[in-house]
Amino acid sequence: MILERSMHPQFLSNTYLVAAREGGEAFFVDAGGPMEPLFEAVERHRLTPTHVLLTHHHHDHVCEVPAILERWPDVQVLIHPTERDLVDTATGTMEAGTTVRAGGLDVQTLHTPGHTSGMLSLLVDGNVFTGDTLFKNSVGGVRAPDSTSYADLKHSVMDVLLALPPETILRPGHTDPSTVAEELEHNAFARVWRGVDPEGDEPCTALGERATLVLLGDDYDGGHKAWVRWPDGRDDIVPGSKVQRGA
Repeated sequence: MILERSMHPQFLSNTYLVAAREGGEAFFVDAGGPMEPLFEAVERHRLTPTHVLLTHHHHDHVCEVPAILERWPDVQVLIHPTERDLVDTATGTMEAGTTVRAGGLDVQTLHTPGHTSGMLSLLVDGNVFTGDTLFKNSVGGVRAPDSTSYADLKHSVMDVLLALPPETILRPGHTDPSTVAEELEHNAFARVWRGVDPEGDEPCTALGERATLVLLGDDYDGGHKAWVRWPDGRDDIVPGSKVQRGA
């Protein structure tokens, strides 16, 4: 399998080019750019792109779709039905739990909501493209536009993605790859959810409100992501920069 990655220098978002073989069809996963390295890879491998498969609708994952369509106007741009109207350049939808044939490969669509309602992870040939649900040593937040809930995110991470075979390679929407085995062992959120490490109980202020800091974990950009619990017992995952410890 051919797999090439390009990462945006500011967004740190990944765009992937995937194909079964040289000289065949190919597809992109997301389209945050920069696209030129992937366009060069298309030429180098003599590929014909036929699809753009979008994990979700956020700008840093879709902003370069027009550049792809300018080169290949017949490319199908697919996204989960609940987010179809949020991306002007989408041409169709892909339902969760189905298989899309693209790039000479079977791509299984896994519904992994939390960060957005229609978030899809894409499983193909031992690799899973996780969008903004699961990162190396971190997880997605549930405060972005169209996010759903902490419960959804936890289910998507633990019961869908980390339930895959341990050797499965995780290809996240931002920064570096990992594996299921590595995240089960080292991801701080997964370790607490598995019961390996205890929850914290430090008082804090989060988003200007009193809360309990359950976990201050890493984020993909070198900062932090915080799991907090509100006084009414609800759990939330918020940017670490929005948390004041000991407050």
